[in-house]
Amino acid sequence: QVQLVESGGGLVQAGGSLRLSCAASGLSFNSYAMGWFRQAPGKGREFVAKIRRGGTRDYADSVKGRFTISRDYAKNTVYLQMNGLKSEDTAVYYCAASGATVPTPASFGSWGQGTQVTVSA
Repeated sequence: QVQLVESGGGLVQAGGSLRLSCAASGLSFNSYAMGWFRQAPGKGREFVAKIRRGGTRDYADSVKGRFTISRDYAKNTVYLQMNGLKSEDTAVYYCAASGATVPTPASFGSWGQGTQVTVSA
């Protein structure tokens, strides 16, 4: 059974930084693309970033240059370093995994419980 556990969320002032972590278990971590998504109040879930099995990274335009996704194969953990945070980054952030050969945002599943990120102006 795939289990994804996010941590690292919190309250931060605009311009500040946070690092989210997602510990994965129950899957062959090396064989999965990992991604971060977020859902703001009253809005749908949106793609933030993903990292493929080989390490290739993709980002939503809204976070390019500010967020960095990385993964530690030894720890089965994926990270999201968030710098230059803005109030519009406020959301619940979710970790997800995709076993697809071409991991489109729609192919991600096995969601974690989410971690709240709140950015104050």
